[in-house]
Amino acid sequence: MRRLSALLMVALFAAWVFPAASDVPSSDRPSPVLVELFTSEGCSDCPPADALLQQLDRSQPVAGAQLIVLSEHVDYWNHIGWTDPYSSRFFSDRQSSYSERFGLKSVYTPEMVVDGTAEFVGNNGTLAGQVLQTAVTYQKIPVRISGISLNTPRTLQAHVEADALPDASKVRKADVYLAVALNHAESQVLRGENGGRRLTHVGVVQSLTKIGSLEMGKSFAQDVRVKLDSKTDLTNLRVIAFIQQAGQRQVLGAALERVK
Repeated sequence: MRRLSALLMVALFAAWVFPAASDVPSSDRPSPVLVELFTSEGCSDCPPADALLQQLDRSQPVAGAQLIVLSEHVDYWNHIGWTDPYSSRFFSDRQSSYSERFGLKSVYTPEMVVDGTAEFVGNNGTLAGQVLQTAVTYQKIPVRISGISLNTPRTLQAHVEADALPDASKVRKADVYLAVALNHAESQVLRGENGGRRLTHVGVVQSLTKIGSLEMGKSFAQDVRVKLDSKTDLTNLRVIAFIQQAGQRQVLGAALERVK
């Protein structure tokens, strides 16, 4: 049932908002697909999903796609013996919003959400491949990140641009987000379900901020400043910008740049 719902959701939501790529001019540029993984170091089912996300990020296995991954660590596992150092209530709340929209009875980990339109158990590589193959066929709004710099006191600055919502879209307004994430992270887990294991992660979100809105017929351009945690490794960062239909629905465009 979950397999069927994931495939139908990504096809129906995307088709309603944007036309298929075959209906729009072709481009040599890979189509961005946002892959969010809700995970926790306190969950014994999560390490295989973390490994799958790393594989998607590293090997980019879907032809014509740029898979942009976000690892969002929830905090509701922290009470069973191990406090996930990357966890935040913010990501638990974001997952809860998805859960309500997808009509789920409760949240769970590991959960993978693709382009805001399909969700499924995050360690299911076969289903992930099928959903990603569908997601890549839909038109995306071009998004660009430039002018990334690190300033004192520990502030990241970037310029974000996005083209206007196309006439073919049924969306009149969408939210623009900026995420700052770690390229790589790891922990030696001492207690809890993963006690004794060394876990590795990719695209671990440190901050996720709504920076503005995109409206029909208007492009978007804005300089953004984000405060970084004092413990953040400044040599280990990537910046992701994405456009999402209000109400945490379809992701309409995305871009990624590594901090050099």
